[in-house]
Amino acid sequence: MIGLRELFEALAGEKPPEGIIPPIRFSKAVIDSRLAEEGSLFIALKGENTDGHLFIQEAFDRGAIAALVEKAPDLPCQTFDLRVKPVRWPEERIKLPVCLLVPETLKALQEAAAFWRRQHMVKVIGVTGSVGKTTTKELIASVLSRGFRTLKSYGNYNNEIGLPLTLLHLGPEHERVVLEMGMYALGEIALLAEIALPAIGVVTCVEPVHLERLGTIERIAQAKAELVEALPPDGVAVLNYDDERVRAMKDKTKARVFYYGLDPQADLWADDIQSEGLAGVRFRFHYGREVIHARIPLLGRHSVHTALAAAAVGLVEGLSWGEIMAGLKDTSAQVRLMAVKGIRDSTILDDTYNASPPSTLAALSVLGELPGRRIAVLGDMLELGSYEEEGHRKVGRKAVEVASILITVGPRARIIAQEALSCGMPPDKVHSFESREEAAAFLLEILEPGDVVLVKGSRAMRMEEIVKAIMARD
Repeated sequence: MIGLRELFEALAGEKPPEGIIPPIRFSKAVIDSRLAEEGSLFIALKGENTDGHLFIQEAFDRGAIAALVEKAPDLPCQTFDLRVKPVRWPEERIKLPVCLLVPETLKALQEAAAFWRRQHMVKVIGVTGSVGKTTTKELIASVLSRGFRTLKSYGNYNNEIGLPLTLLHLGPEHERVVLEMGMYALGEIALLAEIALPAIGVVTCVEPVHLERLGTIERIAQAKAELVEALPPDGVAVLNYDDERVRAMKDKTKARVFYYGLDPQADLWADDIQSEGLAGVRFRFHYGREVIHARIPLLGRHSVHTALAAAAVGLVEGLSWGEIMAGLKDTSAQVRLMAVKGIRDSTILDDTYNASPPSTLAALSVLGELPGRRIAVLGDMLELGSYEEEGHRKVGRKAVEVASILITVGPRARIIAQEALSCGMPPDKVHSFESREEAAAFLLEILEPGDVVLVKGSRAMRMEEIVKAIMARD
């Protein structure tokens, strides 16, 4: 973890004089004052809904010893101005807590992270793609942890704030860092790569997700390719061979290319895929002349691509198949599509993390592989732009194939219901609601023993509230 002295050096552009900065390591770095604890660093960011500067005192009350700020707070603490260069260092030792006054706190966070990353001889693995980034990141970290001391980005900390926060937690013990890299616009992944300096870049797929922001799928591919463009000549681009747009990224990188996929033309490929329902999936790896039989606890046939990506990174990093398989079997890597117990002996497939047409189609395929009455509860899929209607209609057609009952939540998801009805799903099996509360109340009335309920929707739909309403209580 970065220390106070190193933070001053990163933002001042020079080493502080000896003796004036306490040699203290931060316990953590946070942007939410409620997460502050003894010894933490608080970064006061201005957001759409609130301003972190309003919560500096709360962070200090919880034990934070320093804060990055854009304006000097009216608080009983020392404020050190780093906006003027060269820095005017005080003659006396700085007292804690202290505020570090900078022109922009977000930029300061990024500068500190870039500085701190460059103090460590560590290999960084960047992961991007339209779908599956977080699970792929988790599984890669699980595999690498079998051979290396590994730091990974927390949850979906994949943007210009979350990635720097992760890097500030680097320590001398770390040998590998696995970072998820998301984007909403061109140039954002390039910025993250400039901060993190990845040596390995993994691209899972290019799909019409965030089309509302980027306009065309070609621009999405261009944005994702910024990761492989940033790799050094001695790096490795790990690319999904089965995705034509990802496969073409080989022409955009100086790094060596390692392909994975279901096509035998890939360096690492898989076949004989068999879903085992809630027990996971079974398949065979092929690598050169090696054939490895695998069984992993991830749900759905689509999870094989996630396993292939993680195994590919493990192979690139020289791990044995024993180490790779141990990492792939770690159930904690399953952060999406988790099976939980519902009321009246039902089973809930909780995939409320986020939603896009490709990920929803994959989740519906898992639902279709399970016995019992299958209920699909699907919310709006957002930020699809011109693909919005087509994407929702594709999901509606798939729902007809696998679901016994279809429940939609939100105005866009009504398109799913309309398409299902037009494809012949009985009207008494299709139910559309405007709110989560209405959908949850309906489920509480109809659920029976043996039912399997898939719940999925975009993050903003907060479909997890439906899961909470129908979960079994101990």
